[in-house]
Amino acid sequence: MPTYDNVRLINSILNQYYVERMTQSEIAERMELSTHKVNRLLQQARELGYVSFVIRTPFQHLFDLESRLKAVFGLQEAIVIPAVGNSSSSLLNAIGTVGTGFLLDQIRDGDVLAITPGTTVQAVVQSLDAPRSYQIEIAPMLGAIQGEIESDMNYLATNMGERLGARAYQLHAPAFVDTREQGDVVRSMAPVKEILDIARKADIALLGVGTVDPDASRFVQFTALSAEDLKQIAEGCGGVGEISAHVYDAEGRPCAKRYADRVIGLT
Repeated sequence: MPTYDNVRLINSILNQYYVERMTQSEIAERMELSTHKVNRLLQQARELGYVSFVIRTPFQHLFDLESRLKAVFGLQEAIVIPAVGNSSSSLLNAIGTVGTGFLLDQIRDGDVLAITPGTTVQAVVQSLDAPRSYQIEIAPMLGAIQGEIESDMNYLATNMGERLGARAYQLHAPAFVDTREQGDVVRSMAPVKEILDIARKADIALLGVGTVDPDASRFVQFTALSAEDLKQIAEGCGGVGEISAHVYDAEGRPCAKRYADRVIGLT
């Protein structure tokens, strides 16, 4: 156990270092000690629990949540942003800005980037302001969707390619067909298979996570599913959301296979 004199010495150094904001060399000179000894005693103080640190940065609760998400789900990185404004457009703009910064940090020349359609991916694409051109390839991993052109698969791929100075491919096929047999035929067509094979080799995938709520879901809009279909997805197989038009349950397991068989895209 440290002696009284040693604890008193450590306490004096701690006050000078943390309260008076003196450097270790200044403390050493004042107390006629070596800088090495001052450093060693500061380290000893931390090991003995004499010093505790409380971080109170703005949005600290968000950073704590990020740490929990990484720990629980085994993620390498998680970014939680604060709610911005009261409108969905404000939130999408914020997601787009933060998502763009993260994406540009990950891209390396030679990469293949696969993307899906949707409003969140659209927000990221619209926020792109690349500092240089990237020698990458961009490939759709899902067919085209009827509706607003700005969130269509091929439009997004082209727009992203222009903003990054990259090569963008087009997937000229619908995202969803009427039967499993039609799906097998379309996916086997050379122009479709070629693009999906490129997307399958992607180094990075930019994905939106969607809902199966009939009032808000893009999945519903482009598949033209009936109310009975949606009830079966939600109640029959426990579907809670979709990624690239594939429905998953609360455990993250794929479900609604008879709908997935009709998707023109990667599994």
